[in-house]
Amino acid sequence: MEKLEKLYEGKAKQLFATDDPEVLWVEYKNSATAGDGEKKEDFEGKGRLNNLITTLIFGLLAKRGIPSHLVKRVNDTAQLVKKMDMFPLEIVLRNTAAGHFSSRLGVEEGIDFDEPVLEYFLKNDDLHDPFVNDDDLVVLHVCTREDLAEIAPLAKRINEALIDIFTKIDVKLVDFKIEMGRTSDGTLLLADEITPDSCRLWDQRDKSGKVEHLDKDLFRRDLGDIIPAYEEIERRLAALADAEGVTLD
Repeated sequence: MEKLEKLYEGKAKQLFATDDPEVLWVEYKNSATAGDGEKKEDFEGKGRLNNLITTLIFGLLAKRGIPSHLVKRVNDTAQLVKKMDMFPLEIVLRNTAAGHFSSRLGVEEGIDFDEPVLEYFLKNDDLHDPFVNDDDLVVLHVCTREDLAEIAPLAKRINEALIDIFTKIDVKLVDFKIEMGRTSDGTLLLADEITPDSCRLWDQRDKSGKVEHLDKDLFRRDLGDIIPAYEEIERRLAALADAEGVTLD
């Protein structure tokens, strides 16, 4: 597969065309950002780790009956994905109070919910990705009621599968952000990435009761180096993938 012209560059990834019109080339970057991009730093090896982690998680999800846009990993920092018509939407699932939810609603971090909370945020940098509801999305023509009737159940299935995956590697899935889109034939698929950049992951192997972050909150909150945490997540996921017969390629 030949990588052609660059189509898009975001905070953490670059997107390129290929010689197959239905396949795109994704290149993961070493940069980390926080606070709407106001805080930014490069970490050597971060792109490689996020590429590996996403590949492993998408493979483990496929094993659980949840397909994604991933075609295959092509090298340490790149993967091939299906070309998608993406919804300009961040889909957030929360299992435990933390981050924006806690600050917005005055809920103490660490409180587990009786059931998962599904939230939507409009992808718009100028508006700082505002929180929106179903009606907002419909009147703004971001998606239809029919789209939402597919998106919400799929998001909850992904949450259940991810809880199973992370529980098996002694990690608590606090919350996560995903994106979805449709293929050329209209199939709704999980897309983008699932990494410690887009999840809150708390280590459950430390029995001291102190929260041990294995995610980007280490960078957001100046708690420490993200690379050892990302390496630990990759190592545990790789062991689980090996046990379940999931390969990287």
